Amino acid sequence: MRKLITRIFNKGPVVPVVRMSGVIGAVTPLRPGLSLTGVAAPLGRAFAMAKDGAVAIQINSPGGSAVQSRLIFQRIRDLAREKNVRVYVFAEDVAASGGYMIACAADEIYADPSSIVGSIGVLYSSFGLVEAIGKLGIERRVHTAGEKKMSLDMFQPENPDDIARLKNIQRVIHKDFIDLVRERRGRKIESQGDNLFTGEFWSGRQALELGLIDGIMDLRTKMRELYGDKVRLRLVSAERGLLRWRTPGVSALDVLTARPTAMSLADDVISAIETRAIWARFGL
Repeated sequence: MRKLITRIFNKGPVVPVVRMSGVIGAVTPLRPGLSLTGVAAPLGRAFAMAKDGAVAIQINSPGGSAVQSRLIFQRIRDLAREKNVRVYVFAEDVAASGGYMIACAADEIYADPSSIVGSIGVLYSSFGLVEAIGKLGIERRVHTAGEKKMSLDMFQPENPDDIARLKNIQRVIHKDFIDLVRERRGRKIESQGDNLFTGEFWSGRQALELGLIDGIMDLRTKMRELYGDKVRLRLVSAERGLLRWRTPGVSALDVLTARPTAMSLADDVISAIETRAIWARFGL
């Protein structure tokens, strides 16, 4: 009863908190990740709740899809302008690559001294199974319309022309990423020139020196610094449950009654390996 009375009469400012964790774009009904579809609702509710002028976002992501990263970034910026709200991002273990792109939606970025920050680059990875398929005695049959439809196929030898085209696409995407970081971080990173855009990553302490973040501080401490000791942090989560499954077009019943196939299991295994590899790049 005492706690209830204290909660009623000891009201303070409220700061909504949205937590974003996982590889960006790697979302299936049974394997969570980050996508605009998954975070749009909690972001909308958080900004609607931000009566005291701030939204805090915790990020723990090694990156992933460039498209989903930019879509999430843009949604945060749109909501911040519409609601006239300041955004504070707090990096946890890692805010790298697409994770850092999302972080750049903030007015201020904070991290732990040991957080991994940066990796402003573009990555493509695959497997080469040309020799393996031959040794296993497997004959692969693929029919296409369009001479480049099989570009970068893992069961065929690499084609220099395909690699050249891929590099051109990566350069365009990388430039867009660089432009976004320069626009958001402004003069804080001017003295570093192009040294920040090699794909390298740094500790939180180093990132502060480079201008990639604004301070070394955790969410609770920063919000208390801004709003006082009575500030209340309210976590805004995605709705879940049997009747509100978060993957569009996939109901809980679909998930519970689906029969796994050899192909779906293989896809899940490969996706899990790729996801693990992305985290492992940062020692996590």
